[in-house]
Amino acid sequence: MKKTIAIQGAEGSNHHKVARDFYGDKIALKECMSFDVLVDSLLDKSANLGVMALENTIAGSIIPNYALIDNNNLHIIGEQYLNIHHHLMALKGQKIEDIKEVCSHPMALLQCKEFFKKYPHIKLVEDVDTAEVAKRIAKENLIGIAAIAPKIAAEIFGLAVLEDEIQTIKDNSTRFVIVQTDKPAEDETVNKASIKFQLSHKRGSLAAILNAMSDCKMNLTKIQSLPVIETPWKYSFFVDVTFEDYNDYKKAISLIEIMAEDFKVLGVFKNGRQSLS
Repeated sequence: MKKTIAIQGAEGSNHHKVARDFYGDKIALKECMSFDVLVDSLLDKSANLGVMALENTIAGSIIPNYALIDNNNLHIIGEQYLNIHHHLMALKGQKIEDIKEVCSHPMALLQCKEFFKKYPHIKLVEDVDTAEVAKRIAKENLIGIAAIAPKIAAEIFGLAVLEDEIQTIKDNSTRFVIVQTDKPAEDETVNKASIKFQLSHKRGSLAAILNAMSDCKMNLTKIQSLPVIETPWKYSFFVDVTFEDYNDYKKAISLIEIMAEDFKVLGVFKNGRQSLS
């Protein structure tokens, strides 16, 4: 039976590439034009799994997605780091001098702004999704319009790549997580965890938690704070840790559970850094 995977964006997007890299080609895609719609598709069971971008080396953390995962009790079951490559593509038979307009997601346009300074005749237009533009160009046979999208989009929709690697900063990667509604079975081969907790206003409360993690041989790889809307000046902390021994992780969790408020394990999974591609 095919897995149905909800992605933010369209077929040919980076979210699609992550889904394909993680689960192979034999998947059914559910295209969602927002992360809220993606989460809804998991809650109403029209998708089994979801792929969500969580942070980028240039743009930083995608804060609302932390809240979506937490508020909807989703479980992170995996992660993937993907190098982001932007390519300029259009219908075959055209050159860059023939292009009058480039449409893409605002972040993609921003990340390629330096490239387009060489082509002042091209108008840059913000759109909802990179791959969706590529799909529309192919479907509607749009002459003189180009998209900025991953190379997978050119392959899927039969477009010509006019320029490769047009992003200003070449070393740009995004961390994606795989989420689902059901809690997975315990797996002692995992080596990374995402947890969330709140702390009282007592001095040194965060330092005490971090010291407990260190004593249990946890390596802190990420800490992100979000304000607790209902309680002004109180914060939730979202923390990622890696570890070598699952028993060390269990010990750390039992300590943090006692020391912190509103403690929750968002997911325990295998470190995805080795999958960077």
